[in-house]
Amino acid sequence: MMNQITQWDPFRELEDMHRRLSTLMNGGASSRRRNGSLDSLAAAEWSPAVDITEDDQSYVIKAELPEVKKEDVRVTLENGVLTLTGERKLEKEEKGRKYHRIERAYGTFSRSFALPENIDAGRVTAAFKDGMLTVTVAKSENAKPKQIEVKVA
Repeated sequence: MMNQITQWDPFRELEDMHRRLSTLMNGGASSRRRNGSLDSLAAAEWSPAVDITEDDQSYVIKAELPEVKKEDVRVTLENGVLTLTGERKLEKEEKGRKYHRIERAYGTFSRSFALPENIDAGRVTAAFKDGMLTVTVAKSENAKPKQIEVKVA
């Protein structure tokens, strides 16, 4: 379990609040016109669910990204912060098909995680399979537990 204190960034919270207010003021996350009226297509912004685990060798971050294409996902590690960004695109309405309800959220997402100082930034891997993004961040060699033999004098 990661016990880490992260520095509060008021500007990040203001930016998030501004984005949410803009979404509300512009008629929802996604909208379209039908018969002259504005219909809301998507109920809310989305943020993928994430699990973070740790063992002696590494930290593993798993993010659920259903119906997101590999090329629409980006993973960056900068100054000890791992950031996952991407987009789940709304399917275009096909001729002869009407959408009656769209409850799944679409659009861009960004999740950031402050990592402890004991990581090896040169050994980060990311794999994408069946809608699951798995990012593995190796621990540095000096952070791994070492067993010391106790000798009897």
